[in-house]
Amino acid sequence: MDTTSRTKVFPAEGQTVLGESYTTAPGGKGANQSMAAALLGADVTMVGKVGRDGFGDRLIESLRMAGVNTEHVQRSEGEISSAIGNVMVTVDDDGDAINNRIIVIPGANMKITPEDVAFLETEIADYDFVILQFEIPMKINEIITEYAYRAGVPIMVNPAPICEIPEMILKHADYISPNETEASVLLGCDVNGDRNGFTAAKTDEIRRCMRKKNISRLLITLGKAGAVIITEDDYVFCESAAGIRAVDPTAAGDSFVGAFCTARCFGFDEADALSFSNMIAAVTVSFPGAQPSLPTLDKAIEFHEKAGRNVSLLLRMKSLAGNRVLT
Repeated sequence: MDTTSRTKVFPAEGQTVLGESYTTAPGGKGANQSMAAALLGADVTMVGKVGRDGFGDRLIESLRMAGVNTEHVQRSEGEISSAIGNVMVTVDDDGDAINNRIIVIPGANMKITPEDVAFLETEIADYDFVILQFEIPMKINEIITEYAYRAGVPIMVNPAPICEIPEMILKHADYISPNETEASVLLGCDVNGDRNGFTAAKTDEIRRCMRKKNISRLLITLGKAGAVIITEDDYVFCESAAGIRAVDPTAAGDSFVGAFCTARCFGFDEADALSFSNMIAAVTVSFPGAQPSLPTLDKAIEFHEKAGRNVSLLLRMKSLAGNRVLT
């Protein structure tokens, strides 16, 4: 559950300041990505665990209302915090830039066991894509990666919060999708969040770091600059939509990941999937909150049409039938 405080001035050590507003809204990376994909037309199943508390009730209901299958979201006894985590987001709005500072209290997220996901060993082949994040035990991510890899199901790994990643996950994942800060830590080299920063020399440096880590395909989100996919032989860069006024960056990366995987399931190539996902993330940052800011296709179409942007990719997505995405 995201608890969000908005303030003009972030307090220094020992300082008290008056904030502008306080809200709570369902969140969590896995849940946000699940909802983003479901709202865009995918048939989504969420696997996870929540506390047996009011936050847990609200988190499950939020996903159900978005059309996510929550049959495999379990309840953890004795956990007072929700499974998707208590997140304190402080949005510092100085008129020029918006920054957030996030603390995750994992709660029941970290109570997921291998027995809880054992059913996927035989059922994971029923799905078209698997999305993983690091707000659950790494052992569970390793197990699911192994299941999906053996079944030939594409795997998206969103490495957040960034940490040491097991080699088998890096090797078997079809996409590793950090933001620019996470990419710098993961690769051990600076990743500049600007198209001009991706010179031939910089791209070659990133590829050398990828080889050392056994990463075959890196999808880096670059905030307002856009996103890039780098492979051994090529890279695809896509700029963000122009004229976007960011209100709250919370869940922007999650909406991008959910949108990208959905677009790939629906047959978009990587360039179109990047463009589509940038358009969806642009809507997300334009509204406050995590899940409350995630758009349906109709909302995204209306948002971009009002700004005079080309919405052909959004209309193409709307015309396609849904596939199943497992997060």
